Amino acid sequence: MLLRLVALVLLAAPLSRAFALQAAPRATVATTRLSTTTMGANSLSLKVKVKRAAMASKGRHRLCVFKSNKHIYAQVIDDLNHHVLVAASSVEPELKEKGLNVETAKEVGAKAAARAKEKGIELVYFDRNGFKYHGRIAALADAAREGGLVF
Repeated sequence: MLLRLVALVLLAAPLSRAFALQAAPRATVATTRLSTTTMGANSLSLKVKVKRAAMASKGRHRLCVFKSNKHIYAQVIDDLNHHVLVAASSVEPELKEKGLNVETAKEVGAKAAARAKEKGIELVYFDRNGFKYHGRIAALADAAREGGLVF
């Protein structure tokens, strides 16, 4: 009886190790699948959709906005020729001292609109670059509209 119990334990040990090794790769595959559906992948596909829409219609450029923790940037981009036509940001010396707030975003939007009007650009697409249309992004867009850009 004791011999059978020892034989059963010895046979069961390699089987349990084999099942443990098979379970580990399945767990890593599941976590890999979850990581592809993160917000980063979704915002990337949103960016691609906006660029395609901008390139589809000729005559409209893209007003692209990016914000970091310290600064906010606005660029008018010609997607057909892949050129930045106009740029404004809070890194510029007169705006750098004010810090990053809604008022600074309004000034950046007004500067971008004024520079675009100087080059004869009025029709643009607003590319919020995956950011919510709220706060500094909305303030920049409103100031650009007040400055004469149509979107």
